[in-house]
Amino acid sequence: MNTLKERLDRIREGFKKQAPPEALAIMESARQGLEQSGIMDRIPLVGDSLPAFALPDTEGNTVEAAGLLSRGPLVV
Repeated sequence: MNTLKERLDRIREGFKKQAPPEALAIMESARQGLEQSGIMDRIPLVGDSLPAFALPDTEGNTVEAAGLLSRGPLVV
């Protein structure tokens, strides 16, 4: 069975083969800009705890992470 990372890597490589070079250059430039900004050093990693938060669902109802966590693991 393939891991999610392996599957995403395959998708990424397939996209790189089909995408126009200009699009790839724009995406790479944007990635480098994010990396140079330092924002990549502040993103949560797998296993990190997130602060409490609430977001609207598809019907506009507020859903709190704590409520979801009480029912099991939460993937964000």
